[in-house]
Amino acid sequence: MNQEILAALEQARAAKRPVVLATALPGGEQRLLPDPQAPAALNEAAEAVLQSDESGTHKIDGQDWFLHAYNPPLRLIVVGAVHIAQALAPFATQCGFAVTVVDPRRSFASDERFPNVAISNEWPDEAMEAFAPDSRTAVVTLTHDPKLDDPALDRALKSNAFYIGALGSRRTHAARLKRLRELGHGEEALARIRGPVGLNIEAVTAPEIGLSVIAEIVAVRRNAPLPPKTPA
Repeated sequence: MNQEILAALEQARAAKRPVVLATALPGGEQRLLPDPQAPAALNEAAEAVLQSDESGTHKIDGQDWFLHAYNPPLRLIVVGAVHIAQALAPFATQCGFAVTVVDPRRSFASDERFPNVAISNEWPDEAMEAFAPDSRTAVVTLTHDPKLDDPALDRALKSNAFYIGALGSRRTHAARLKRLRELGHGEEALARIRGPVGLNIEAVTAPEIGLSVIAEIVAVRRNAPLPPKTPA
């Protein structure tokens, strides 16, 4: 790998920007993708590799290329150290997400209630600014408290988070959208919020709701077709 490509790769990783290192076989020519100068088929293959998180050899226009995916880590930021968060965190961890639970209420967000999970006791707006959600980050708000959920959603909508979900009934979500409109968010931005959060599996218990949430996150990440969410 030459110094120019190495420097560009390190810059992309520092910026948490997904890239693919493509190496021609057997010649050894290398390039970083996506690249507007590269053939469209090569960029398309790189995008597929990033989506699947699986590096490997691909034949493109008669040429073998080894495509090595350099993705930022998957992250899940959960706002609200509630029972659903306790159920959701292990599911998400098993799916490859680094989980952080955000809640300024220290009696809720404790190591005893969330073993082996990162905890932030900052206010959600401050935590979200520090975490800077990127295209590999999912954000879920679970508190039902506008003082905690709304600032987190406000910051998430200004980020590249690939998934944003909020707990609550359709009526609660409609009221939430009204408040976020008053903060200046338009309809296109608000449509990014999956609310009520989770796939509709008629979930009732905290583990069932946690399962529905991680299932929806995975579906969005894998570009599976999902029905639209329509507030009351």
